[in-house]
Order: sequence, then C-alpha cells, then structure tokens
Amino acid sequence: MTNRIAFQGEPGAYSHQACHNARPEMEAVPCRTFEDAIEMVRKGDADLAMLPVENSTYGRVADIHQLLPDSGLHIIDEAFVRVHINLLGVKGAQLHHIKKAMSHTVLLGQCRDFLRDHGIQPVTGADTAGSAKLVADQGELAMGALASELAGEIYGLDLLARHIEDHDKNTTRFLIMSRDIDLTRRGDAGMMTSFVFRVRNIPAALYKAMGGFATNGVNMTKLESYMVGGQFTATQFYADIEGHPDDRHVQLALEELDYFTDHFELLGVYPADRQR
Repeated sequence: MTNRIAFQGEPGAYSHQACHNARPEMEAVPCRTFEDAIEMVRKGDADLAMLPVENSTYGRVADIHQLLPDSGLHIIDEAFVRVHINLLGVKGAQLHHIKKAMSHTVLLGQCRDFLRDHGIQPVTGADTAGSAKLVADQGELAMGALASELAGEIYGLDLLARHIEDHDKNTTRFLIMSRDIDLTRRGDAGMMTSFVFRVRNIPAALYKAMGGFATNGVNMTKLESYMVGGQFTATQFYADIEGHPDDRHVQLALEELDYFTDHFELLGVYPADRQR
C-alpha cells in the first residue's frame, strides 16, 4: 500500500478537493492527464485514482467514459463535491482592487453575475488551480483568481469573496478507482453497479435489453452511448443501476441483458454516496 490517491490537475483543483474530502488520510498526487492518474494506479505508484465523470450543470466529463473500460481499474466508491467558487487575491488585496479574474472558462461562465456586478473582466486560464498559482506568481494586486478555498490555502492567496457562483447546486460526481474489486461490501445508503455493454445487431435490441430492468424493478440512474473504434455503427453504452449483482432482481435483469448483448463488462460495484 502506497497510501496515495492520484488525480488530474494542479494542487488545489476540485479533484484535489474531492481527494481531501473522500480520503483525507491519503496523500493526494497531482497528474497531468486522466491517463497519467490511471497509469499511476496500474503501476502500483498509487492505490486509488479520483476521476470526475459528470457535473450537474455541464454534463459528463469529455472522454472519461471511454477511458474507464480500458483502464483495467474498478470503481470502488463515488464522491460528490459541491463546486463552491471563490474570488482569491494576492496578500493585501481587497475586493475593490480586483479588475480582472482568471479561471477555467467553465468557472468564469458560472460567475457571470458576480463579475458583472463588480466590474471585473474575466480572463481565461488553463484550469482553476493553475490560474490561482499564476495569480500568486505574478503578484498583481488587480488580478484575482476564481478557484477553491483549498487552492487559496496552497498558493497563499487571500479569500476576497466566498461562494460567488450564480447557481447554488453545482455539483461534480467523482469515481474512485482501484486495481481490485470487492463484491462483499454493502452500503448503508444502498449499492450501485456500473457497467458497459454493446447490443447485438438485431431489431429493437436496446429496447428489449432495457426491458429486463423495468420488469424486474431495477432503477437505472444513467444510460449513455458513445462511439467506439471510430465507427458510427459501433456503439457502446455506459450504465449505472441501483443494486448489487447478487440481488435477485438485479441478477434477472442482467441475465436478460446478456441475451441481447455481444459485449458486457462490469466496471464496479460500490456503496451509493449519501448525497445521491
């Protein structure tokens, strides 16, 4: 055990915040890409990887569902992080000093009202924590950053305004990945099962495959499709359902699914987060 958890981004990123919240006892290790974070776990340089999969405002994280089946890793937990956006400035700065604010374009878009009301010009940065780091390095009194409070603590920036996002329910869902899968656990808030599948090339195959979940009372919380292998005819589906594969009604639904699919891969069985 390395007692390390890998994430994509700079220290202070919201993925770092997710690591801090879900596994505070572990050392969070920043990585340049999602692939790098996955590879750290595959090689044994980290025990876990924290990967964002979807945001309540902006939908799924690009490319992540294509990475999961090929990662060789398993989902062992999920974590929800409220994306609180804060205005950070260099030491001694006050709100009235700030003329420009830098952040990822997504976060800038979530703070339009605040920036407009205070006459602050948005400046696009590569990412949130990287913007905080750049503002700290530049040391300009008039330049602020939009990022997490954790980023402010890491880079020595003052908190000038807290929770300035326009929408108060913006949340990102993360998946915690491991080399090993554990099917023995049971969560107090229920269990989730995630998998990918491809339907057989027969009429109404997807409709028929989904019928097994309906008739057996299995709640499917997510179903997404995406192309594989660069072909419009090769479609793979990612699904999350409530329940455990050992539950009889889930067993029956998966047996029916198997009849209409030519590929099925279990990605993880894990406790449902209480914030779900």
